[in-house]
Amino acid sequence: MARSFIVTADGGSRGNPGPAGYGAVVSEGNHILLELFETIGIASNNVAEYRGLIAALEAINELDPGATVDVRMDSKLVVEQMSGRWQIKHPDMRELAKRARDAHPASLVTYRWIPRDENSHADRLANKALDGDVSTPSTPLQKNFLTERVVSSEKPTTIHLIRHGETILTPSRRFSGGDGSDPELSPTGLKQAQAVAKEIAARKPDILIASPLARTRQTAEAIANEVGLDIHFDDAWIECGFGEWDGLTVAEVQAKYPNEWSAWVSSPSYAPPGGESYNEVAARIEPAFTDLALTYPGKTIVVVAHNMVIKTIASQVMQANIESIYHIDIAPCSITSINVYGSDGLQILTGLSARSAAQII
Repeated sequence: MARSFIVTADGGSRGNPGPAGYGAVVSEGNHILLELFETIGIASNNVAEYRGLIAALEAINELDPGATVDVRMDSKLVVEQMSGRWQIKHPDMRELAKRARDAHPASLVTYRWIPRDENSHADRLANKALDGDVSTPSTPLQKNFLTERVVSSEKPTTIHLIRHGETILTPSRRFSGGDGSDPELSPTGLKQAQAVAKEIAARKPDILIASPLARTRQTAEAIANEVGLDIHFDDAWIECGFGEWDGLTVAEVQAKYPNEWSAWVSSPSYAPPGGESYNEVAARIEPAFTDLALTYPGKTIVVVAHNMVIKTIASQVMQANIESIYHIDIAPCSITSINVYGSDGLQILTGLSARSAAQII
């Protein structure tokens, strides 16, 4: 009788790309059979995640080539690509996906996404591999590599993330999510949009993308009028859903939902009633952001989005724990800029402003 295994796998890169390694756990029922971890040289996070998956599937195939496998990973990109729901545009990723499919019969493998905190064992193994190869004294290696890549002649893909202008809810800091009343820009917000449009025009963008909500649409329209580009609307960039909290102030939420509020500010995996957790937003936005450099290499891209979305991306680019979003705030019509270099996907945060373009100009 064929056996059934559970795989959790992860990978990490200290530099993205930089020194990289993977970790994977193979279990049968409640018993852990294998702990796999290895360094793989200089690579990106996504490459390391794929390598962890491949190692686990190859090991399982040696144990039982007819076994069924339940793969659980916190990489939305790998899970969706291997499930066949997302296209794999980059040739390096296509090759890795092929290796994973060849490692064990694809018909016997299922994939599902899990929150990062449920993948901690594989994550620890990936870091264990890295700590054995790249210890603290070796940090200059990573810095030298990054510096060498940045000063090269390669043209990066430049991504400017713009938060929409103020709405009537913004000054009182009321919750305004992707599932709420969808307010339009206030008169102040319209002025902010005009100001940021002039600043963006000076940066000569090639592509303009926006969340389809009213406030981002109006901000993007001001930019489009200034730069002469069509707007590509994409639901992936919609704000975090706040459910029952939408339209309420922090004080009102604390009074009406004291236990839920405590859980929300303590754990990125907790979702407001009827809303989205920070982990869910991160899983939703990571592939959309990654896809920009693959779809528009070397171009200058403007994305008009929202506070929670932009600070989640900033946290991911810095490879900080997702809890770091509690310590980031994005001002209306401010510009957050990121350069992405080459096929290996090196990401560098080049600017994060605490002021709107109207204040800067």
